[in-house]
Amino acid sequence: MKQFFKFMFASCLGSALMLIVLLLITIWMVGSSSKNTVTVQPKTVLYMNLNYDIPERTTDEDFTSALLGLRDGNSDMAGLNDIIENIDYAKNDPDISGIFLELSSVGTSTANIEELRNHIVSFRESGKFVISYSETMAQNAYYLATAGDEIYITPDGMLDIHGMATQVMFYKNLLDKLDIEMQIVRGPNNKFKSAVEPYFLDKMSDANREQMTKLLNSMWYKVVSDISIARGIDMQRINELADNLSLTFDAQVALDERFIDGLAYRDEIIARIKDLTGIDKSKKINILNNTQYAGARPAPKAKANKIAVIYANGQIIDGEGNDNTIGSITLSKAIREARENKKVKAIVMRVNSPGGSALASEVIRREVELAKAEKPFIISMGSYAASGGYWISTEGDYIFADPTTLTGSIGVFGTFPNAKKFLNETVGLTFDVVKTNENADFGTIVEPLTPYQMTMLQKHVGNTYNDFTSLVARTRGLRQSYVDSIGQGRVWAGVDALALGLVDELGGLDKAIAYAAEKANLTDYSIKNYPKQKDMMEMLLNGSVPEPYTKSLIKNKLGKNYTYLETFENISKLDGVQALMPFLIVE
Repeated sequence: MKQFFKFMFASCLGSALMLIVLLLITIWMVGSSSKNTVTVQPKTVLYMNLNYDIPERTTDEDFTSALLGLRDGNSDMAGLNDIIENIDYAKNDPDISGIFLELSSVGTSTANIEELRNHIVSFRESGKFVISYSETMAQNAYYLATAGDEIYITPDGMLDIHGMATQVMFYKNLLDKLDIEMQIVRGPNNKFKSAVEPYFLDKMSDANREQMTKLLNSMWYKVVSDISIARGIDMQRINELADNLSLTFDAQVALDERFIDGLAYRDEIIARIKDLTGIDKSKKINILNNTQYAGARPAPKAKANKIAVIYANGQIIDGEGNDNTIGSITLSKAIREARENKKVKAIVMRVNSPGGSALASEVIRREVELAKAEKPFIISMGSYAASGGYWISTEGDYIFADPTTLTGSIGVFGTFPNAKKFLNETVGLTFDVVKTNENADFGTIVEPLTPYQMTMLQKHVGNTYNDFTSLVARTRGLRQSYVDSIGQGRVWAGVDALALGLVDELGGLDKAIAYAAEKANLTDYSIKNYPKQKDMMEMLLNGSVPEPYTKSLIKNKLGKNYTYLETFENISKLDGVQALMPFLIVE
């Protein structure tokens, strides 16, 4: 009888698992067959709600993820690539009358918003309208909204313009309470490499405060300048109102000062859009979101000649990566495949990375060097391409950056925790060791580094920094002493990096692709994206949920507090000598 119940239970469990698999396959098939059923009718409005963590590129199985509930409060998870392609295609689409931006906050960086703004401005030049609306509008959403024709918020809404800030979380007091010592090794003169400061300071160093001030002022100047031009408001007045928070707490002030065009409720905005599209007030507006429109657009015709766009997104680690992490093996393979593909005539690498493992960065750089020897290799820097992100960019033939891209951070460091006192005295654990060689236990956390080990580590980190500055000097045609003077771990905005010779031109991904085509003498080509994205159904059947969706869910729940979780997550990935940007920008 016992065996009978065991077999019956196993049979039921197997049947249940089979039903789940069949359900997933059915959902996938429905999702796949439904992607291209949307049609664009005349007088359609492209609807953009960008209040989510926008990925660099759309995940292929987007529809399936919606059915499985892998989103939170937003049916649109289009990537930056599809959003921009939608805007560009809609510009000449006779069935698209305009764009409706409903924005409370935009889930991407200032640099990416700049690129979106440029494409929306180009869209408006076709004579089509762009209307922006929200109950409350954060300043990054407002920055994007200023590319449009008209901006509205609700009568009791908020226009939160207050300037830019950066917050650094310091762990020194926590580590002191736990009796944990963080042993730190930095490259010579790396006074701006502040990623390690939280371990031994409780506030910013003077050097870090200096670079932060310069960086934020450069970025904020760009934002205020663009707003000033778009709205005809003096830059000094914008800063005065940001200083006293007048716009944030009084919507009427925003209207009086010409930051917005009116105070209105959503039904009034819908009526305004109907007027602009020429739709009868009794009828509904034909609306498509980014995901729907991307599926409805005719697929680009495959061309014999191709330009590869390689996405390098996230922290750099050794080994395998994914859409949100740059793994040395994964990205190197992608670069190699693009190099060996005879149909690919030029390569553009889109870099969005704060850096990471110095060793992994060097492995990737080597693949860039090999590819550059065979075909044009252009770099497009997005939100940031700093430290290791700059390292992997150096070999490019030509580097594009947005004015507010965070780049540079030419510096290295290593961290090695010593938890001896914590384990011995706080927890009550003691350890003993038997070893065959003098330094066989090197790297343990239960004993501090010996003077000899610290000396060897310092030498290794110093050599890595020398390699970094030498690499930049060679590839950028600069003196190594000059690179050291602007290096030392310092982060620069793209506009400053251009003046310093770290990048070649300001511009987004579209300009980088156009430049690559010019260098390859191409006039007729199509785009091929790398690395190949994993099939979502395969990942689900393997028991894993795609990271963009889990990350988006967590970020939506935690809001601004997600920054702290992300910081701890990045710390957990540190291994060996690091070339990593030291901070995040809070807008």
